[in-house]
Amino acid sequence: MPINSFGQEIGAPLPHFTSGARPSLDTLQGKTVRLEKLGPQHADDLYQFYGPGARKADWTYLALEPFGDRATFQDYFQTLLDSLDPYYLVIVDQKSQRAIGSLALMNIVPNHRSIEVGWVIFSPQLQRTRQATEAHYLLMSYVFEELGYRRYEWKCDSLNQASQAAAKRLGFTYEGTFRQALVYKERNRDTAWFSIIDSEWPDRKRALENWLADNNFDDQGQQKHSLSSL
Repeated sequence: MPINSFGQEIGAPLPHFTSGARPSLDTLQGKTVRLEKLGPQHADDLYQFYGPGARKADWTYLALEPFGDRATFQDYFQTLLDSLDPYYLVIVDQKSQRAIGSLALMNIVPNHRSIEVGWVIFSPQLQRTRQATEAHYLLMSYVFEELGYRRYEWKCDSLNQASQAAAKRLGFTYEGTFRQALVYKERNRDTAWFSIIDSEWPDRKRALENWLADNNFDDQGQQKHSLSSL
């Protein structure tokens, strides 16, 4: 650990550090899915799992509820289109060419090269699938390899066990819980924080690529090895 002239420990020097770029992409191409910047053409698909047909239990830990009608959804959808932070993306199924999930890059801090993934809303078709993992892999690759960010965050309600399990499975490290961090839906939220940093990404990338490889799945599409074992 470096020591300054006063005998105090200080952080490692970053003499050539520069600010990062803000997200700006059209498409991230994968094998089973691709990520696209949210556009007007995605409204119909998103309404299928944002609207009255949404599974309400999937929205328990979100700050909003499924939309009861198309007009209300359309007003909200326009705010997503206009937003730069969060920066919204959709997950498009390669076979059907339909959007089956959405997520966002948010809390974007180029000066520190820190960014968060959030607003993860998956249709039932996407949940707990190879496609969902590939979508996260594509976004992680973009953040670390194209944007060159140092820190990738995941935050969730500390009571959201499914989200915490997903973060750990994908290789995020639990950092702690911020007590009484937010109020939403007229209730308290303690927020669990997770992250991956750039020095960890090569190992995380290797595990994800090994898990996503075709030879890790049988003829019925079932995994042979879990991601946590790789």
